[in-house]
Amino acid sequence: MLEQCKDAQERWGGVHQMIDKWLNDRQALIVRFCNLSASRPLSDETPLGQSIQAMCESLIDYCSAGHFEIYEQLMAEAREFDDGSISLADELMPRLEELTGKCVDFNDTYDKHCTLDQLAKLPEDLSSLGEVMEERFQIEDQLIEKMHNVHREAVAS
Repeated sequence: MLEQCKDAQERWGGVHQMIDKWLNDRQALIVRFCNLSASRPLSDETPLGQSIQAMCESLIDYCSAGHFEIYEQLMAEAREFDDGSISLADELMPRLEELTGKCVDFNDTYDKHCTLDQLAKLPEDLSSLGEVMEERFQIEDQLIEKMHNVHREAVAS
């Protein structure tokens, strides 16, 4: 039994650090998003193109880490503990994939070079992206709460 606990801690102990880093990346994304939303294109601030590109890079990095690292770890942990939390993931993952698609669409529109017409739509698109990110963060928080935090004590013991 001790070996099982040690094995679980080795397997899942790093998940907490991974989630912490990811949530810090989320914070950085939100800061970039807010800075871009508040930017004044004709000011002496960082050029708009650089701000857009930095925000898009943070957005895609965050989404990628979620899909290719965090979600996979949470799913593996839920399967390991077999407490029914996997059904929550099955329910929420399609919506997360849809929201990720909207983030990728924003990136594809604004990441490199965009037209003046696209730039004219930037405030509206940022508003929509903000709603997408807010919903995404809420769903991710549900997953973390139901699929990881409930197991943290079991992993630590």
